[in-house]
Amino acid sequence: MQLQFELLAADGRIESIQIGVDYCIVAGWAGRDRAAIEHHILELAELGVPRPSDVPLYYRIATNQLVQSERVQVVGPHSSGEAEVLVFQHNGELCVGLASDHTDRALEAHSVALSKQVCVKPVATTAWRFSDVAAHWDELILRAWITEDGQEVAYQDGAVASLLHPLDLIKKHFQQDQLPEKTVMTCGTVATIGTIRPASQFTMELFDPRLNRRIRHTYEIEFLPEIA
Repeated sequence: MQLQFELLAADGRIESIQIGVDYCIVAGWAGRDRAAIEHHILELAELGVPRPSDVPLYYRIATNQLVQSERVQVVGPHSSGEAEVLVFQHNGELCVGLASDHTDRALEAHSVALSKQVCVKPVATTAWRFSDVAAHWDELILRAWITEDGQEVAYQDGAVASLLHPLDLIKKHFQQDQLPEKTVMTCGTVATIGTIRPASQFTMELFDPRLNRRIRHTYEIEFLPEIA
């Protein structure tokens, strides 16, 4: 699996890069604040999702589920996006991107792992060097908007400070300080504004107020018929 990025440096320079991906992980229940984790557990419990066995949990995802298109197809009307920081290695350097952990909410009540596996994971095409944001990491903001009844409405808005630091997530799962090459990992999400719900379009953003720049990606969702 190959992903393409425009790697944007803090000084504005842009480098086009391509990375191979052999291993994809979605880090779930990755809140830094236990109360925030509990909030997310409760909002998913309203959809029938059982409590996790541990926090955080690391879900293995097939790499062919990673897409960078502006339109995706899902089966049935029950899936929705989640804005998440994405991390990966390039030439021995940690980089930061943005992805949506698009998830089938109906299947989630049966199996969280399967609900994540059956949906593609849209990935933005812009990335930053982690070294450019490491010193002010907690200032970064995750946001998302959805289109409902033809109107764009706010869906997520929260600081990454509410989530476990990516270096902590890497160390816990891989038992080392560095993310392995050809590996991508998403790093958890922030709570939704209102209920978790499907939409025809999902826009996600990672905003850096210190450097006044953002990674942003919009994708449309086509709901395929669920045939019994």
